[in-house]
Amino acid sequence: MKKILIFPCNGNGIEALSCMPDDVEVIGFVDDTKEKQGTVVFGVKVYSREAFDVFPDAMVIAVPGSPTSFMKRAEVIQSLGISQDRFATVIHPRATVSKFAVIGSNVLIMAGAVLTANCTIGDHVCILPNTVIHHDSEIGEYTLIGSNVTVAGFVRIGANCYIGSGSSVINGIYIGQRVLIGMGSNVIRSVDSDLRMVGNPARLLS
Repeated sequence: MKKILIFPCNGNGIEALSCMPDDVEVIGFVDDTKEKQGTVVFGVKVYSREAFDVFPDAMVIAVPGSPTSFMKRAEVIQSLGISQDRFATVIHPRATVSKFAVIGSNVLIMAGAVLTANCTIGDHVCILPNTVIHHDSEIGEYTLIGSNVTVAGFVRIGANCYIGSGSSVINGIYIGQRVLIGMGSNVIRSVDSDLRMVGNPARLLS
């Protein structure tokens, strides 16, 4: 049975726990918060980063980040010092992923998500429940996609973005890097890097 460590013990980490297939054993959470270390969450013990060395054969799924901290995802994941081949990709059994989709490493795809033909998901991406990524779209590394998001065909979303739950992205547009799309937004035009957009249609957040 494959063994895995989940980092950190946050909302995404608990979601990851529920996504595990039957042939994977979660041997622990890893978290930097001292108050969490040594506790047990849903039957799983929480360790410090020392667990990466204590369990050298365990794979790792690292899913930090939120609407307020997503910009630091790359920095935090890189600070773990984990080799790329040790990262796991976890796909909930009730997600639907086309055999023609390309999925990177350290990717978490939650229940009800649908990834259609020829879409590409970069490394270190997290896709929440019931989101649909349509054909020929690309999701850049370190990006977080909320729940019930629709990304139409031929969309390119850059690295280290946060796409809020309930949002829709029209076909054929480009979203730059480090972009925040607020919850429930409808993105109908391309978005430059480092912007915050919200609304229907999505507008620059003042």
